[in-house]
Amino acid sequence: MAEVLKRAKPLTVNPLKASQPIGAALAFLGMRRAIPMLHGSQGCTAFGKVFLVRHFREPIPLQTTAMDQVSSIMSADENVIEGLRVLCEKNSPELIGLPTTGLSETQGCDVQRLVREFRARHPEFSATAVVPVNTPDYSGCLESGFALAVEAIIDTLVPDSAGRCLAGRRPRQVNVLASSMLTPGDIEAIKAWIEAFGLQPLVLPDIGDSLDGHLVDQDTSPLTLGGTSTGDLATLGEAAATLVIGRSLQRAADLLKTRSGVPDYRFDHLLGLDAGDAFTLALAEISGQPVPASVDRQRAQLQDAMVDTHFMTGFLRVAIAGDPDLLLALGQFLHGVGAEIVAAVAAARSEVLAELPAASVRIGDLEDLEREARAHRAQLMVANSHAVPSAERLQLPLLRAGFPQYDWVGGYARTWVGYRGARQALFDVANLFLGNHHDTPVHRSIYRVGSESGPPHQAPPGAGLVGQ
Repeated sequence: MAEVLKRAKPLTVNPLKASQPIGAALAFLGMRRAIPMLHGSQGCTAFGKVFLVRHFREPIPLQTTAMDQVSSIMSADENVIEGLRVLCEKNSPELIGLPTTGLSETQGCDVQRLVREFRARHPEFSATAVVPVNTPDYSGCLESGFALAVEAIIDTLVPDSAGRCLAGRRPRQVNVLASSMLTPGDIEAIKAWIEAFGLQPLVLPDIGDSLDGHLVDQDTSPLTLGGTSTGDLATLGEAAATLVIGRSLQRAADLLKTRSGVPDYRFDHLLGLDAGDAFTLALAEISGQPVPASVDRQRAQLQDAMVDTHFMTGFLRVAIAGDPDLLLALGQFLHGVGAEIVAAVAAARSEVLAELPAASVRIGDLEDLEREARAHRAQLMVANSHAVPSAERLQLPLLRAGFPQYDWVGGYARTWVGYRGARQALFDVANLFLGNHHDTPVHRSIYRVGSESGPPHQAPPGAGLVGQ
């Protein structure tokens, strides 16, 4: 088990984490005809929107209550109520997500009370669901904010059906709670994986449908295009099973199981051979069907890739950084193919960090990762795009993973999960190693004429003349 080291610096030098409000907004963006409205200043929303737009390379619907100097002191309650009214009146969304920020949390805002007051003042907008969630950005990270939003969606919109024994009424439906570490490409792969067993997945939230990057007929939309419908949430209690992917969603999974009575299967991640086997066996158990030949073949392809790349991955010294769920997935995957995790930095504290296959994991930033990687002579770095300058200073190859990825086209759509995702990850790691595998610098003799490693050598008279 890894030793979890507390943050030792009074400030963040090279930020690793994204904030909780961004994570909550991302979760709401996985809902159909939805729009998140952050309760805070315009800057809080503007910075988050820049991150999301650069990562997904798509227009991102995001609004703000626009707290200013006066409302920050004198109460911004009217900003929230008026903002909800305007959004409902102009756009008629199915859902409005209402995450708080550090400013509104410090002010002591009670967003649940404000939603009740909005309902009392404007009953004409009862068709629009409003989901408030407390997500101060001075604690947690994107992952925890995402998880809090998923829990709030379940708490607000999923009816209590446990006492009515509705579980299994839809024997082919499988609920999927998907954590923030999953990309749109991952969600699409998980859907195909489930459908291969004759089952119908209902993903919450479904960013694979709303943020996968697809062209539509309309020029612009103030709301999300695609995602999980609020109407579908009423059927969660009738499913045959719930698949929970990511330890960060434990509380949300507990709440859903209590409300619905639907049995669940929980997985820390779906990256690598062992994780893929566990998920495949669970689907076979739920469906009552044998494993499809196509899935068997993908597994065999991954095994072959493990053989092909073991010379590159064996004893490879790797430095990794990310949110806890992603960190555990990457760490266990790389450790399983023979790599050594010599440096690990997490954006925030979580119980899963103790299970990371490393001597220690530090709660910190990318400066901490750079120092640890240099001290332990890492050969590969795995982190988001903010780690590019660190990798360049250390002259290390960088495998981009996590959020944000703004300098790598298609990073948001990459598939990591499943046998095919793990196979591609192995190929990428091996190729990065082959392009940067020289631990010892090339030796250039000082006696060579024109050598760059020392002063030009004066050749003795007659040197190089044959037969003299």
